[in-house]
Amino acid sequence: MRIAQIAPLFESVPPKYYGGTERIVSYLTEELVREGHDVTLFASGDSVTRAHLVACCRRSLRLDKHCVDHMVHHVLMLEKVAQCMHEFDCAHFHVDYLHYPLSRRAYTPQVTTLHGRLDIPDLQPLYAEFDDMPLVSISDSQREPVPGANWQATIHHGLPEDLYEFNARPGEYLAFLGRISPEKRVDRAIEIARQIGMPLRIAAKVDDVDQDYFDFHVKPLLQHPLVEYVGEIGDGEKQDFLGCAIGLLFPIDWEEPFGLVMIEALACGTPVVAYRRGSVPEVLSDGETGFIVDDLEGAIAAARRLPELDRRRCRDEFERNFTASRMANDYVRLYERLARSRQSREPA
Repeated sequence: MRIAQIAPLFESVPPKYYGGTERIVSYLTEELVREGHDVTLFASGDSVTRAHLVACCRRSLRLDKHCVDHMVHHVLMLEKVAQCMHEFDCAHFHVDYLHYPLSRRAYTPQVTTLHGRLDIPDLQPLYAEFDDMPLVSISDSQREPVPGANWQATIHHGLPEDLYEFNARPGEYLAFLGRISPEKRVDRAIEIARQIGMPLRIAAKVDDVDQDYFDFHVKPLLQHPLVEYVGEIGDGEKQDFLGCAIGLLFPIDWEEPFGLVMIEALACGTPVVAYRRGSVPEVLSDGETGFIVDDLEGAIAAARRLPELDRRRCRDEFERNFTASRMANDYVRLYERLARSRQSREPA
């Protein structure tokens, strides 16, 4: 198939550091190319891909100090997509709702994967108006706030099978990986580690919007002798960081749409202690690949039990359900279905 992948421009594809959406776009794009599809990637100019790259800005906008208005570059990208959209069998958007007016008026089959939260009141009238836009959710939980949208499938994220290696012999610390923000609750992770007397390593980025939260609420907690803050890390460092951890702490306080870090940990054989929010029950098997908890007391008890879990079972679960090949195959079946549906509506 001739497939267009349209990525956000905030990060490169794949991202240099943090960037869940762009990372998934990369894994999907490269797997589709590997399987023989003709893929065009619309992304920032510093992206690296085996697909045909259409550079829509010089470099990822987060790293471009000269970029003031991010939206300008996304509007220009959508114009580039519109000019050649007829060349594709399916266009796959990852830029939220920006393209809906364009896509509504295009003939080419298209679909949008929504990567973020949908429990925002402003979105209700949007999806009431654009109820014809074909959508993919990344978890069943994610779609609950807008049940009347045009959902085509739930497709869980996947990682390349060889991206991380199984580690049967972890070190003696807990891990927290992701963003430092109020909803990710790194403060809970610190409290869990403190209560059980186990070292905690924190690898996380701090966005500008969360800088005050970090400075006033989190930074003082990092002085505890059990806590080590290593900052933001890239893919190359995650193998050791996650693989050598006894367990990953995922003490979220929001309806997480997916939680890519959970399957990154499972790929390394590392079990997860996670709060029962959002997608967590869809990703983890409670008591097998981790523990799903409802409060701090439960999280502390679960963290103590992490050595009881079979790390090979975690890796096996990853290989069964969360690989890039499974993800790509799910999307190809959807692309083909959308293309057939479009053809059936063509005039005789």
